[in-house]
Amino acid sequence: MVAAVLFDFGGVILTSPFEAFARYERQAGLPAHTIRTLNATNPDDNAWAKLERSDVSIDEFCQLFEAEAATQGHQVDGAAVLECLHGDVRPAMVEALRRIKGRLPLAMLTNNILPSGAGRDASMGELAEIVALFDVVVESSRVGVRKPEPRFYEIACARLGVAAAQCVFLDDLGVNLKPARAMGMTTIKVIDPDTALAELEDVVGFPLA
Repeated sequence: MVAAVLFDFGGVILTSPFEAFARYERQAGLPAHTIRTLNATNPDDNAWAKLERSDVSIDEFCQLFEAEAATQGHQVDGAAVLECLHGDVRPAMVEALRRIKGRLPLAMLTNNILPSGAGRDASMGELAEIVALFDVVVESSRVGVRKPEPRFYEIACARLGVAAAQCVFLDDLGVNLKPARAMGMTTIKVIDPDTALAELEDVVGFPLA
C-alpha cells in the first residue's frame, strides 16, 4: 500500500536540464553529451557532487568544473553551465501534485545547489506555489548528502514517517532510482511525462489528470 509519493524536481516537475546542456554544447561548439560525461566521471567526488553537497562555493565549483573539462580537452564556462539548471514547469505534473495533495503525503527529493533550485526559485510566484504543495522537501545542498546516496532517501522517509516500501518515487535518472528500488520503493523513471503519470495513476489508484 502506497503511503507517500516522492518526486524529483528538475527533469520531473520541471523540464530536464539535459535539454539546456545540449543547447549550450551546440552554442559552445562542444561534442554532444560533454556536460553529462563530465558529471558522470568520478560522480561521487567531482565538482558537481561537491557543489550539490555544499562542499564548495559556486566560484570554487566553476574553477573545479572548468579544470575537469580541461583534462578532457574541453573549454567550458562553469557559470553558463549552471544557468542551464533553470527548467520550465510541466503543467501536467503540477496538476498531479494538486490531486495527490491531501490524499497522500508528498516529498520533493532534489539534488541542488545553494542558493538552491527549490529555495531560490521559491521566491518566484508559480514555483513558490509548487514547492508549497510538498509536505517535505529534501535538498542535497542542505542535508549534505545527495542522490544516489542511500542516506538521502533515508532522510526523506524519516521526515515523512513512512517506510521505504510504502513509497513511490519518480526521477528521470536510473542511477537515482536504483538505490530507492533496492530499499523497497516503487520507482518510476520519467522519460515521457504522460507515460510516467499513467504509471503513477496505476500505483496510487486515483486519476491524476
